Amino acid sequence: MATPVLVIDFGSQVTQLIARRVREAGVYCEIVPFDKADAAIRAAEPRAIILSGGPMSVTEAHTPRAPQAVFEAGVPVLGICYGEMTMCAQLGGCVEGGHAREFGRADIEIIAPTPLLAGLGDSAGREPVWMSHGDKIVSIPPGFSVAATSENSPYAVIADEARRFYGVQFHPEVVHTPRGAAILRNFVVDIAGIAPDWNMHAFKLQAIERIRKQVGKGRVICGLSGGVDSSVAAVLLHEAIGDQLTCIFVDTGLMRAGEAEQVVSLFRGHYNIPLLHADAADMFLDQLGGVEDPEKKRKIIGAAFIDVFDYEAAKAGGADFLAQGTLYPDVIESVSATGGPSATIKSHHNVGGLPEHMKMKLVEPLRELFKDEVRALGRELGLPEAFVGRHPFPGPGLAIRIPGAISRDKLAILRKADTIYLDEIRKAGLYDAIWQAFAVLLPVKTVGVMGDDRTYDYVCALRAVTSSDGMTADSYPFEHAFLARVATRIVNEVKGINRVVYDVTSKPPGTIEWE
Repeated sequence: MATPVLVIDFGSQVTQLIARRVREAGVYCEIVPFDKADAAIRAAEPRAIILSGGPMSVTEAHTPRAPQAVFEAGVPVLGICYGEMTMCAQLGGCVEGGHAREFGRADIEIIAPTPLLAGLGDSAGREPVWMSHGDKIVSIPPGFSVAATSENSPYAVIADEARRFYGVQFHPEVVHTPRGAAILRNFVVDIAGIAPDWNMHAFKLQAIERIRKQVGKGRVICGLSGGVDSSVAAVLLHEAIGDQLTCIFVDTGLMRAGEAEQVVSLFRGHYNIPLLHADAADMFLDQLGGVEDPEKKRKIIGAAFIDVFDYEAAKAGGADFLAQGTLYPDVIESVSATGGPSATIKSHHNVGGLPEHMKMKLVEPLRELFKDEVRALGRELGLPEAFVGRHPFPGPGLAIRIPGAISRDKLAILRKADTIYLDEIRKAGLYDAIWQAFAVLLPVKTVGVMGDDRTYDYVCALRAVTSSDGMTADSYPFEHAFLARVATRIVNEVKGINRVVYDVTSKPPGTIEWE
C-alpha cells in the first residue's frame, strides 16, 4: 500500500492522534520515528509530511531534527509544536528557550489568509486551540509569513505558500482544539491534493491482495485468542487464502467464563474455518506458578503461545507463516521514537519478529489499524456484532488481572466476580457505552463481618473505561446505585471476596491493562 502521508514522530504523547485525525479525513497515513524517517521517505514517496510535537527543546544540540529529505521532497510539510520549531531552526529561523511557557487553552488570532486555516476563525478572526510549549520562536525562516498569533506566540501559525511549508505552535490533533481536525483535513486534502477515499472496503481489498502476495501457496496458522483482533484477522485471512489457513485456538486456562466455547462455536459453526482447539491450560498455569512480576508473566505467556503454535503446526503437517492480530498501537508503543518504557508495554506481542528456532514468518494483516478501525473492518467482513463489539481482552488474559502470583483458586474467584460485573453492565444497557470493563483480584486480604462470621478474604477492584482506540481512556462514571448493586452481588455470590472497590483513574496514551 502506498503511504500518502508520513507522520514523523519526535516523541509526543499524542502523535498517534495525528494519524487518527488524518485517517478520519479519509486519507491513509503512517507514523515513523524521526531516526527512521529518511529511509521511510525514500521508500514510501509520500505526498505530504507532518512533523509531530515532542518533549525536547530544539535549543539543545543533541535533540532530534527532521532529515533534510523532508524539505527536499517537494511535498507539503506541516510542523506541529516541536515540529514547527525544528522546521524554523533548520530552515534559518531562530528558537529560544527561557520565555513564558504556554500550556492549555488559548486563542489564536488569524491575521492573514492561508488555505491551512480556511473556514476557521470567528468574526474577529479568533480560534480556540490547545497550546503546549516552553520554547519560543523569535524569528521565522526566509520565505515564511505569519498567518496567526496568540498572546504568547507571535508565530502561532506560519506559512511558506510557495513551498507549501506550514507550522502551527498548538496541537490540532487533540480534542481540546475543537476544529483541529479541519486544519489537518485542509492540509492533506486541499493543500496536498490527496483524495479522501481511504475506507475499510478499500483497506479490505488491499489487505487481501497483500496477503495473497506474501503467502503465495504457503500454509498459514493463525493464533486465535477469541478477541476482536485475532477474530478479524482470521476471517480476513480466510477470505484471502481459504483452506490454506488453519486457526489454532489456545485455551490457556486464563480465559473468561465461557469464552472458549464461544470461539469454537463461531469459527467451526458460523465460518467453517479449520480450527484446532489446543487445551494448554496445565502448561500455562504450571509455567506461571509462583511468578509475581507482571513483565515476566507476559514473557512466559508469549513464549508458551509460540511453543503451542509450533507444536500444533507440526502436528497439522507444518506451516510457512504464523498470523496474529497485532494492531498499530502495539507496533508504535513497542518501537518508540525516543526510547523509554514503551519498549516493554507490548511484550506479549511478537512485534519484533519470531524466535530464531521457528521456521515460520509473521503475517500481521491488521498491523496498520487502530482498534476502532479493526471493528469497522470486522463489520465490513460480516462478523457478528457480538464479536465485533466485544470489549478488548488482552492476550495474557486473567493473568494480568491478578497482580502477584496466580493460582487456579484465584482464577476461579476472579471469573465469578468478572461474570457478575459484566452481567450487571449488560442488564443496565451500558455494555456498548463502555470500551473496556473488567474485574481485578487484588493481592491483599481484609477482615470483614458477614452475618455472624468474620471473614478474611480478597479485595476485588472493578475497572471500566471509555475510549475509541485504546490509546487514551477515561473512567466510566457509574451511578453509585449501580456500583452498590454489583458489589453486593459479588460479596454475596463469590466465596473468597469480602470487599469491592472501583478504580476511577483516567489513562494517558499507553496501555489500559491493569499491570
